[in-house]
Amino acid sequence: MDLTQAPTTTARVDGQRGITPEGSARAPGPGPVPAPSQGQGQGQTISEAPQPVLALVAGLLEPILTVAVLLALTIAMVGELRRPDMVLSVLLFALTFPGRNRFGKSGLAVAADIARSWFFLLSVLLICEWATSSLQYFEPRVLVIWAVLTPLLQWQAVALGGAAYRRSAQLPQSRRTAVIVGAGSPGVAAARALAGGRSSGTQIVGWFDDRAADRLHADANGKVLGGLAELVPYIRQHSVKDVYITLPLSAQPRIRALLEAVQSTTASIFFVPDVSAVGIIQGRLRAVNGVPVVGICETPFTGMNGLVKRASDIVLATLILALIAPVMLALAIGVKLSSPGPIIFRQRRNGLDGEEIWVYKFRSMTTQDNGAVVKQATRDDPRITPFGRFIRRTSLDELPQFLNVLQGRMSIVGPRPHAVAHNELYTQTIKAYMVRHKVRPGITGWAQVNGLRGETDTVEKMRARVELDLEYLRTWSLWLDIKIILRTVKVAFFNSQAY
Repeated sequence: MDLTQAPTTTARVDGQRGITPEGSARAPGPGPVPAPSQGQGQGQTISEAPQPVLALVAGLLEPILTVAVLLALTIAMVGELRRPDMVLSVLLFALTFPGRNRFGKSGLAVAADIARSWFFLLSVLLICEWATSSLQYFEPRVLVIWAVLTPLLQWQAVALGGAAYRRSAQLPQSRRTAVIVGAGSPGVAAARALAGGRSSGTQIVGWFDDRAADRLHADANGKVLGGLAELVPYIRQHSVKDVYITLPLSAQPRIRALLEAVQSTTASIFFVPDVSAVGIIQGRLRAVNGVPVVGICETPFTGMNGLVKRASDIVLATLILALIAPVMLALAIGVKLSSPGPIIFRQRRNGLDGEEIWVYKFRSMTTQDNGAVVKQATRDDPRITPFGRFIRRTSLDELPQFLNVLQGRMSIVGPRPHAVAHNELYTQTIKAYMVRHKVRPGITGWAQVNGLRGETDTVEKMRARVELDLEYLRTWSLWLDIKIILRTVKVAFFNSQAY
């Protein structure tokens, strides 16, 4: 779960069966808010929330619709279902289950997502056909119509299903009244997230806060229902269903007391952690053997993401090396003839988890700086050879790094590795600089295709590069990697910042 996109990430407590933290404390705010008793809550755990009904519908909609359209067309156009048709149906169900939850997205976003998924599915089927020569067992007209019709029906089904869900959420019996404790920025952000969508079934009644009006968020002014001492009576009087606590972590004693007090009602309790002061990288909420853990700074390449990233690196690096082998041979000859010295320049860089690695490049300079002090290349740098200037400007000097990718030291896309000497310098001056080393460094990256390529002669330029590297970690997807690779081709030949 992405905490930067979902400010309502919560720990849930239902009625009297909820979670009560250890220890006792009396709320510092006014009013007789009772404190939790000593030792309560020991041994209790938080389990993962059950999947909503809409997620189950989405998981079944895509595979069932994909198979149903194929079977219906086959019966209508061929007149019978043969064994190859049944085998293909089973394969399609396995490839599309579970379906993606596209409810709640805009029409264009749904269409783009369906197009990407459909392109991937058809690509897999074409590879299977090429490997087995099985096209002869099927009616070509059926497959063509099925390939065109199915994504259109999927898009229409998502549109109809989303409209039905939004209409259902607006019914009076589906509405859940909610109050928010804390009228600061986190409380307002939670209210916007809960009530912002057309399919939201939550009705925000107002806020509770003890602070003076001048300390509250402007959007909450005039909507504060009372202080914390008035929260429980209001819940009972108005049958409030949900309570969202958005107090800062520094108010932990008050939070504990509130949990104890609200558990004397039937309202469900949600805690929204205020992590706005922390730079979140791949924020996630998980349960580790029942213990709730909020991930604040984590690599995006865990689990299946890590497998997808590494597999794509190996496949693409292998294909690219096979295609560019003649080019690399020509470049090697050019480097050797341009000036005395080795063809390949090796430099120490910091890789995954900050470990030192050797990165390969075609040598483009007359010197090979690799010590405690490494001077960055500048425009008209006398150390750069004429041939070296060409391969640096076009990034051809980076091609040997595809070997680093196969070795597992680098990735095709990721934060560019800096010399060890530069890392030691910038770690002290740029906040969260080393977070970029939570992933393998890349041959190209988000910063490079956004104009931050070449010399970083000021701390401000390096800070801007690091911010884009961290943005890449927050928003990574395989599609983003493909986008960066395509943009790199353009930048390599039409960008004048590299020298």
